[in-house]
Amino acid sequence: MVQSVVALAAEGLKGTSSWWEKLNHSPLWQDRIFHILSGLYAAVAAVALIQLVRIQMRVPEYGWTTQKVFHFLNFLVNGVRSVVFLLRRNLQKVHPEILQHIVLDIPTLAFFTTYALLVLFWAEIYYQARAVSTDQLRPSFYTINGIIYAIQVALWLILWWKPARVVVVLSKMFFAGWQLMMFCDY
Repeated sequence: MVQSVVALAAEGLKGTSSWWEKLNHSPLWQDRIFHILSGLYAAVAAVALIQLVRIQMRVPEYGWTTQKVFHFLNFLVNGVRSVVFLLRRNLQKVHPEILQHIVLDIPTLAFFTTYALLVLFWAEIYYQARAVSTDQLRPSFYTINGIIYAIQVALWLILWWKPARVVVVLSKMFFAGWQLMMFCDY
């Protein structure tokens, strides 16, 4: 009885696998999916821009607050990702290959800064509520961002100097590692 259920499930998975293979190798479906992703990122970018404009119109006298910078970075990250998904095929033809890596990695770096800015915003609110000095928060924010950007630029330079698959993998692992660390805090 159990063997027949397992055999039936395995047969069902074969059909799923072939469906996925057809979809995965279809340029038409790939284009559709990437255009949908581009549209979704553009929608998020538009919402961030609307929020930024709305806040600026409400309180223009405060200049660039943390909240405004957050919405601007959100607009920037999602706008660039939208364009990357829209121009994906053209981007794959860019040479030297290092330029492809830079264009694909910039939104992720900006996302890191956006997320770190959000953490800074929460930390400032928390410290102010506890009547603790916030003097060291902004320098820490700048230092952490500087370190992350310096490491990534160093990896790009190494990749440009000696294009090796190991360096590409190391760069992607670096991104994955700090993104995992960011999300594991919750």
